[in-house]
Order: sequence, then structure tokens, then C-alpha cells
Amino acid sequence: MKRRHFVGFSLLFVASCSTTVNQSNRSFSNFAVSEPETLEFAVTDIQGAEDLKQNYQTFRAVLEEILDKKIEFFPVDNYIAAAVALQSGQLKLALTEPSEYVIMRARTNAVPIMAITRPDYHSIIAVPANSEIKSASQLKGKTIAMWEVGSTSGHLGPTKILLEAGLNPQSEFKISMLGKKGLQALKNGEVDALAIGYTRYKDLLNSDGLSESEFRLIATGQPLPNDLFVVSSNLSTAVVEKMRARLVKNQNKLIEALLVGKVNAKYKGAKLLPANDTDYNMIREVYQAIGQGNVL
Repeated sequence: MKRRHFVGFSLLFVASCSTTVNQSNRSFSNFAVSEPETLEFAVTDIQGAEDLKQNYQTFRAVLEEILDKKIEFFPVDNYIAAAVALQSGQLKLALTEPSEYVIMRARTNAVPIMAITRPDYHSIIAVPANSEIKSASQLKGKTIAMWEVGSTSGHLGPTKILLEAGLNPQSEFKISMLGKKGLQALKNGEVDALAIGYTRYKDLLNSDGLSESEFRLIATGQPLPNDLFVVSSNLSTAVVEKMRARLVKNQNKLIEALLVGKVNAKYKGAKLLPANDTDYNMIREVYQAIGQGNVL
């Protein structure tokens, strides 16, 4: 998902759902409908029908077989569109990332059905090898390159590391959202540190033709919450439980199908696990700390 318009999207989402009561303590059975013959499926960080088909066609076919349902692609421009569709019942099933889930859950009561792990899914902070900075706490007053606003591993994860180091993200360091340009900016001395997801850091080293020896990691974050499959709260508990059981039983087949997509190498070695809403409280804490608690 492109997050550069995160704040605007978030405010739009809050406004569009202003009449929606937070339903986290309400029974899903209030919204239950008969078991649908077709499940509309979206991926919140894939834009456009063609990219969705190219990267998830094999997965769609396998999912259709496993759930014994017709699975139709439901392209969305962003997680805002997915959330609105989930709320209305137009969309039944979505694959989403942690930061997106937290906001969707707050406004639509999207039901987490299964989590999917991402090996090495954690954030790091790197500095030049010759930097005098030895720890995250020494980044007070410094400029830090990050990926993009709202990115779990490239914004919220690093911010959590800095919070734990005792720094206030609203006043004690400067963030530059540089995306793919972050590592080169660090090399050229334009920023003091780079805070990013570990696998993305490794990818940038390769694509930029740089060596690990040119940089030094000063902080490594805890494993981040998993990506997850969510379903509309319009589905009955019985339908959700049936879907969950079939996903678990066939998880190896599903993950193998996911890996056919060019964008899904991140799921190599992944597992399906139970999805618990409380696992995402870390994301909520960071949103509060950066002054974006209104989206929750």
C-alpha cells in the first residue's frame, strides 16, 4: 500500500465511518447472514485488477478448492477502500498488514481469521560503520531515514525501538520518509541513521550495490505482528470457524500457492497461526505515541 497520503486517508476514513459505533464488544451474530456461495477476496497492498490476478491467481484457485467456494478478486486502491467494502459486506475476505488491520478493525470490526508469519519480520536501525552513534538513545536530535508513513516495519517498528530507547517521536528526532533512497542518503551523509525493516534493508544493500561492512546495526527490534487474513463481520461465526479450520488443515498448500506470486517472497518459510487481536496492541501504542490516536 502507498502510505504517503496516510494522514489524509485516515481522516477520510474516520469521516466516512463517523456514524459507525466501535463494535468490538458486540456479537458478530447480529450481522450474520446465510453462508455465501461466493467470497470476494482483496489484498490491501495490491492495486489494480491486473496486479492482483498476476500475483494471486494461483492462490485464488487453491483457496477456491480448499474452501469449496467461488473466490472472486475484489481490487481495491488502498486499505481504506477495503475497509469500507468489508463494512458494507461487499468484500468478504482480505489479506492485510498489521498497521492496516489495526485501523480497519477500529472502524469495521473486521474479524481476524488467521495470521501468516513473515520470517525475519523485524525492524533495524543502521548507521555508517564509522559513526560515533552506538545506540538508539544517541539519536536524540538526529535525522533518521524511514520508509513511508504507516509502514509497519519501516515506520511503526522503528518508532517502537526509539520509544523503548526513551525518545519522544514527536519532538526528539527528525524523520525523513525516503523510501528506496534511504540507504543511499545514509551513505552520502544526508541522514544520521536508517530505520527500516530488516529484509528491506538487505534488499537495498543488494539493489544499491553496497556492502554490509559499510554500515553497522545499532538496534534490532522485536518480531513484528504478523500479516493476517480478515473477514467481514457480516459472516456468521459458524462460517468463519469452518473457513479457519480448512485454512489450517491446508496451510502448506496455501503458502506454496502464495509463493507463486512475484511479490510474495516475503512469505517463504511462513506458517499460518491463530490470529489474536491483542497481538496488535504494539501497533496501537505507536499510533498513540506519534499523535495519530484519532485513527483508532
